[in-house]
Amino acid sequence: MHRRRAHIDIPTVYFLVAGILLMFMVFLESVLERLPFNAAMLYLPIGWLLGPSGSGLIRIDLQAHAEVLTVVTRVALLLSLFTVGLKLRVAFRGEGSKLWRLPLRLGVVSMLITVPLLALCISVLFGLPFAVAMLLSAILAPTDPVLASDVQIQNVDDPDQLRFSLSGEGGLNDGSAYPFVILALILLGVTDEIAQVDHFGLFVAWGVAAGIGCGALCGWAMSRTVLFARQRFGLALGMEEFMAIGIIMLSYGVAELVHGIGFLSVFAAGLAMRQVESANSGNKPAGELIAAAQGSGKTAAAVHPEQAPAYLTETVLGFNQQLEHFAEFFMVLLMGILLSESGLSGEGVLLAGLLFFVVRPIAVALGLAGSGIESSHRWLIAWFGIRGVGSLYYLCFALQFWHNKLNARVARDVLTVLALSIVAHGISSAPLMHIYWRKRMQSERRLRQEK
Repeated sequence: MHRRRAHIDIPTVYFLVAGILLMFMVFLESVLERLPFNAAMLYLPIGWLLGPSGSGLIRIDLQAHAEVLTVVTRVALLLSLFTVGLKLRVAFRGEGSKLWRLPLRLGVVSMLITVPLLALCISVLFGLPFAVAMLLSAILAPTDPVLASDVQIQNVDDPDQLRFSLSGEGGLNDGSAYPFVILALILLGVTDEIAQVDHFGLFVAWGVAAGIGCGALCGWAMSRTVLFARQRFGLALGMEEFMAIGIIMLSYGVAELVHGIGFLSVFAAGLAMRQVESANSGNKPAGELIAAAQGSGKTAAAVHPEQAPAYLTETVLGFNQQLEHFAEFFMVLLMGILLSESGLSGEGVLLAGLLFFVVRPIAVALGLAGSGIESSHRWLIAWFGIRGVGSLYYLCFALQFWHNKLNARVARDVLTVLALSIVAHGISSAPLMHIYWRKRMQSERRLRQEK
């Protein structure tokens, strides 16, 4: 008599694999801190090994699961966009306005240059129809807020010009790429499902204005309401984690409900919350206020007239950064699994070189022309145009509506570019930022001595 073999379902395998990998990262974290590359470079090959080209444990059909993957990647992107907004503690007026011009130039002007220039190059060099080239270009255009943590703002009280520019750009251009993706889909014949061709200009203008407006209003109103309840009545204490997720979901939902661009809304909500904190803190350093709050105790700090805004915002930021680590882990694993399914593309390698070494530097140079920024900073900004979750989101989003024999080719090219970006920028980010920081310290020391 044969014994019946126990059946283990696929979700159980996924839980086991995820649990093993997460525990593995707990013990590996201290080792990664000493290595000259970021964690994403480790996640990517693990994902590849889990996929069909490796162990075959996990198989994901990108086209068949495009709708689900769009939701998953959107959540990861929203978490990161809100986090970036919370990090930018610079006023829009006065001296701060000069610093804000840099990410605006990069997120708007450079984006307007990148998409058509890259699309033209793709169409001419690779023989793709211009509409397909436009879609591929729009998908690859945004820089990534999830994978660019190594080059983003580290200290909210020290708005370093280079880090601030890259952070602000990453927050803006995931939203500014949206109209180009929609335009490309319209050129490909997808119209009624996403936008009306005759009103595309109004669609874009309203989307940007409504997205920023809804996000700013939600971030400002929720922050003011919670602070008022705490300081006046001693209510709404704790549960900053709920507030973080609540503002993200509320700002995105309201913007999408009125046909605004939800990514811009969530970024604007993070900015608004930080602006409320900065204004109510009397522009004192957040680190100083948090240090005082730690001595006061959580409850006392949460209702303190001066410490409460900084305590609330920094607590929300800390929670979001923890979620961002999870998002990075699972999103890069997903990229590795999808790449294992599709395989590397020789065309994608050439496309990555074109984007990293030709189109991106040209777009940054033109976008920052006349800004007065140092040439060394301009070159670093040009190099750190990291591609990642934003591009993966737009790829999944587009595949929901566009069904064509070129789908597999476009997906393979995009995944190849993302993998090369993770490797190239992962290797170079730590040493280049170390050199940059050392030179900055030397320059500041020299200025102090001259005074």
